[in-house]
Amino acid sequence: MRCGFKAPRLAVRFWPCHVRGALMAACLWLAGPALAAETITTARYTDPTTRYPHGVLGDQIEWGSIELTLSNGKRRSFTLPDHLVFEDLAPRVIDVTSDGLPEVIAVESDARQGARLAIYGPQGRMAATPHIGTRFRWLAPVGAADLDGDGNIEIAYIDRPHLAKILRIWRFADGQLTEIAALPGLTNHRIGEDFISGGLRTCDGQPELIVASADWQRIIAIHHEDDWRTRDLGPLTDDKALARALTC
Repeated sequence: MRCGFKAPRLAVRFWPCHVRGALMAACLWLAGPALAAETITTARYTDPTTRYPHGVLGDQIEWGSIELTLSNGKRRSFTLPDHLVFEDLAPRVIDVTSDGLPEVIAVESDARQGARLAIYGPQGRMAATPHIGTRFRWLAPVGAADLDGDGNIEIAYIDRPHLAKILRIWRFADGQLTEIAALPGLTNHRIGEDFISGGLRTCDGQPELIVASADWQRIIAIHHEDDWRTRDLGPLTDDKALARALTC
């Protein structure tokens, strides 16, 4: 234990593998030949640091490294340069490449350019979105799945959930992230909360993103049907309303 640092923040349940805390395990239903020695099984942030004093998640402690545990028992750590931190709750382990083997989704923040979303594999960072462009500007992940049925994984986050309040959806294909949608007037986090609200649900085979309206008054679902569509699920009556909405 490192003296002077708080315990890892608790992560809200908004990914297919429901896990709390700074350690997230892969959901490995595919056994046998598909699982190579380089398969990621768990991921966690390490090396707490105060070098990026934003405090959007309730304290000014972020993370300098990410540690991946592989299916052969080995651990692999990737340390960020001093101008970057992981400004996040917990790494998210999910199959982004649709090959049956998981990757890791993380939020990195730059001292001058703010946050970006990054994907890590066993060999390190594979891809990343552009930084927001200004320090102390953050993004809050919502979920990742094949949201539009095209066979590729889409990753959704709220760009500046306290300011711009834009839901951005990125598709991972051919080793790259490409933004495919931007929907304004939505959010999933309030300054100082050590959790992210809402997330991803699948009801009757249809994946939906669950977030709040920009004024925190309504529960909003987003799905793809010929185009990206939103629907109002009702009033956001209390702090647990978004969590309840994740249940079909």
